[in-house]
Amino acid sequence: MRLRYVDGQYDYVKNHPKGIVEPQDYEYSIREKFKNDNLLHVELGCGKGRFIRGMAANNPGINFLGFEKSIKVAYRCVKCCSDDNVKNYYIVYSNGDVLSEIFPEKSIERIYLNFSDPWPKPSHYKRRLTHKGFLDIYRKVLKDNGEIHMKTDNNDLFEYSVEQFEQDNWDLVLVTRDLHNSEYSEGNIMTEYEEKFSESGKKINKLIARKR
Repeated sequence: MRLRYVDGQYDYVKNHPKGIVEPQDYEYSIREKFKNDNLLHVELGCGKGRFIRGMAANNPGINFLGFEKSIKVAYRCVKCCSDDNVKNYYIVYSNGDVLSEIFPEKSIERIYLNFSDPWPKPSHYKRRLTHKGFLDIYRKVLKDNGEIHMKTDNNDLFEYSVEQFEQDNWDLVLVTRDLHNSEYSEGNIMTEYEEKFSESGKKINKLIARKR
């Protein structure tokens, strides 16, 4: 369903206590929003925020930032944040390619890529969040032994991603092509898309790639 533009949604995100816009303005100090030195996890493409809210609620000792490049989606995500009392997450209206501009090297413990756009056309491969160009960014900001956790229903994107991680010398510590019927399903927090795809009978792929 195509989301409707709402007047003032940028200002709403900007002024909301859970919203962050123009993250480049923080000049490497964005994590100071949390006022602690807890570990930092980042989700790229947080959608309406179900996953990151659930992760934050279940892990109060970890800080979470959910990035969303669509202002329409970020607006609806931030509106949902008004209903909880979870303190350890923010929603960032921005593309994920700015990570190296706003985070110091080796400052993020984990990055989540949940149901990212598969960009199926060959001419669009460089836009995939597991393309070598993005992996270079992740490698820079992830701590030593930091991890990327990826879930997708798109088999072509998944196989492409497995190949990209292997070629770029990441350690694949988990690979499953049927998450919900695997030993790794316990504790899994579903995104909105994940629930929809799973109910329709689609198998969910998951991998964990660790920085060497």
